[in-house]
Amino acid sequence: MSSLKTRDIVALGFMTFALFLGAGNIIFPPAVGLSAGENFWSASTGFLLTGVGLPLITVVAMARVGGGIKTITAPIGATAGMALGIVVYLTIGPVFATPRTATVSFEMGVAPFVGNTPGGLFVYSLLYFGLAGVLSLFPGKLVDNLGKLITPPLILALGVLGGAAFLLPAEALSSSLATYQSTGLAFGQGFSQGYQTMDALAALVFGIVIIDAIKSRGIDDGRLHTRYAIIAGVMAAIGLGLLYISLLYLGAHSGAQVQGASSGVQILTAFVQETFGSWGMGLLSVVILLACLTTGVGLITASASFFSRLLPLSYRALVVLLSLFSLVVSNQGLEHLIRVAEPVLVTIYPVAMVLVALSFLSPWMRSASRVFIPTMLTALLCGLIDGMRFLDWNNALTQALSQMPGAAMSLSWLLPVLLVFVLSAALDRLLWAPANAPNAS
Repeated sequence: MSSLKTRDIVALGFMTFALFLGAGNIIFPPAVGLSAGENFWSASTGFLLTGVGLPLITVVAMARVGGGIKTITAPIGATAGMALGIVVYLTIGPVFATPRTATVSFEMGVAPFVGNTPGGLFVYSLLYFGLAGVLSLFPGKLVDNLGKLITPPLILALGVLGGAAFLLPAEALSSSLATYQSTGLAFGQGFSQGYQTMDALAALVFGIVIIDAIKSRGIDDGRLHTRYAIIAGVMAAIGLGLLYISLLYLGAHSGAQVQGASSGVQILTAFVQETFGSWGMGLLSVVILLACLTTGVGLITASASFFSRLLPLSYRALVVLLSLFSLVVSNQGLEHLIRVAEPVLVTIYPVAMVLVALSFLSPWMRSASRVFIPTMLTALLCGLIDGMRFLDWNNALTQALSQMPGAAMSLSWLLPVLLVFVLSAALDRLLWAPANAPNAS
């Protein structure tokens, strides 16, 4: 096949949307909307930048280099690139994101009917990862399984939920919490909460899944791989943006209805129960299960593919091992996973964002390694210092970084990184002889 048909491109876009649409995409927007209240639009803008904008940019960057994290990290060397890849795949895979797909789908889709008990979670997660593992054993069927079979009913159910959020709001806009009481604060909080979706990190993982899905349709032209991956990324971004706006709006209009709510799970459950009754809870269960399952399958598939190239284990053996490991971790519970993930995300996100940004600038570098290495090391150092705050390890470094511009949006690393980038880029232009590390393209 020399090109994809329109229906195959649509299916690829649906698959990409389904891959990204997981646990964090469902639970965090309503909580942000509830907290923002009357400053809903400011918080939404910040959330969309990190929850939609960053993943789309990352998909484009990964498409340009063929979808592989090994290629995009080439300028920092094979060892450092492998280390970063392992950290990203573990974070977005079996340590945090993959188990979270099971805990969220259980708490929102099953617990309201059977009760939220450790035994119930174990039985559910056993069945959930059994199904996710089986679907992951056949990666070449992802477009058919996700793009053509699962995603259409998922989008229909989400359309009903999103439409109800706008047409049947629970009440008027609620008052903003103290941390959201100005447009600037609301924007900053929305921006930082968008990290929790993990979608920018997921894009580093899903890049190769999207490219492999295109190859499985018989497309061998690298330029077409890039074009179709970007189209799929844009389609997914539009879908995610519409979903986030509706869920943020739902949360912003749910103040009195969910007094004392501590999570998006409680907000969504209360809204659906009040608006649709028991049949609505059934609809919500279907939405959550399908959304989380598709992401779980994508994460297991990508992680097994990555680690099969590093370990003396087959892809299928790793699918089984990763599914079992995620099963064990998921039984720690949702709140524990969210709490533990926060310092890790604050540490990793700057490195990932800088890597993506530099990949676009690398064609203008004489030696990419001269710029990539010091700039990314600075991002890593800042991320580590910033992550200490969430562990209550306050010291002179954390206090100094918290005073940097953009600290309210978890961007305290931006100024130091920009300074190092400018200096290293200037040095790169002055040194005519290229270093040994290859340039990224």
